[in-house]
Amino acid sequence: MQQLPLDGVKVVDLTNVLAGPYCSYQLMLFGAEVVKVELPGTGDLARRLGPDPELNQAGTGASFLAQNAGKKSVELDLKSPAGRAAFESLLAGADVLLENFRAGVLARLGYGWERLRELNPRLVYCAISGFGQSGPMSAAPAYDQIIQGLSGMMSVTGTPGTAPLRVGFPICDTVGGLMAALAVCAALAGRHRTGRGCFLDLSMLEASISAMGWTVSNYLVSGVEPEPMGDQNATAAPSGTFETADGPLNIAANQQAQFETLCRLVGRPDLPADPRFAGREARKAHRSQLNQELNQALRAKTALEWEELLAAEGVPAARILTVPQALALDQVRHRGFLTEVPFPGAGERQVTVTGNGVVVDGVPLRPRGPAPLLGEHNAEVEAVS
Repeated sequence: MQQLPLDGVKVVDLTNVLAGPYCSYQLMLFGAEVVKVELPGTGDLARRLGPDPELNQAGTGASFLAQNAGKKSVELDLKSPAGRAAFESLLAGADVLLENFRAGVLARLGYGWERLRELNPRLVYCAISGFGQSGPMSAAPAYDQIIQGLSGMMSVTGTPGTAPLRVGFPICDTVGGLMAALAVCAALAGRHRTGRGCFLDLSMLEASISAMGWTVSNYLVSGVEPEPMGDQNATAAPSGTFETADGPLNIAANQQAQFETLCRLVGRPDLPADPRFAGREARKAHRSQLNQELNQALRAKTALEWEELLAAEGVPAARILTVPQALALDQVRHRGFLTEVPFPGAGERQVTVTGNGVVVDGVPLRPRGPAPLLGEHNAEVEAVS
């Protein structure tokens, strides 16, 4: 079996729904053993989330299957003596503890950082929450959409006439999970030097603001308040969605050479000499006029034809696909990004899950087994109660 960077690392995972499970899924893909601790009889709420009511009823909702392949499941009640004893036994042999309760919940159960450090001085404890463990908003409830709104993300999504809009997938949960996985890996590397664990307090709000990149930095550095621009890129022109003979096409000709090549290929070599379009700032100032000229020329071919022609000469361009079309791309299949794993407890039935886009020594990262049934690995702990 392939040796992976986190082989031998044991993660005790108290998380639910998405941000935390997405974090532990990344750690699992890199080789960690993830033991998912779930509330007896009910388990992770994601077990009941998804478009298929029958799967939800069975505790194998699509949302759960997508983020929990390759993990183990044990049922423990942390309010019972037997459950607490079993939990502490798990912690004694763990490298990482993950949770995404509201701030302070685990501490009120008797497992604050001081107690956890007593139980295992080498433990890396990562608490994922909406706002962090301290501050005036720390106790407030937070779902992805709440963070999208508070972060400013929704204010710049859409057009001036449609904003604010929610991003079409739970991006703040995802960003929070990715940042948590990065923090855990950094903490494990630090522990290798010091021998000591640490407490990682991750705020989804702050991680999401950080991930907004130039949208935030343009304001902090230059005082320019970002505005919704639809499918256009505020930093360059032409950069956005354009019209072709059969549908939209993304073009990001952000460099002068790319712009000149684009104009030549669409049959408008005169455009770079036009004073309105000659330089980067001029093009941004006359974006609508430039887009109009390019759209007229681009309607001569299909989106796929332009994609192949422009990309071959170094101009970033591609069709706008649906999710099924994206998953069917030869590039995605070539890299082994999708994996079939057994459906939990269902014999020969299979379910397809994603990797994370990382290939290690030529081998794509994949889950080593299916998502677990609730309590499937109870026998591996001392007590279930």
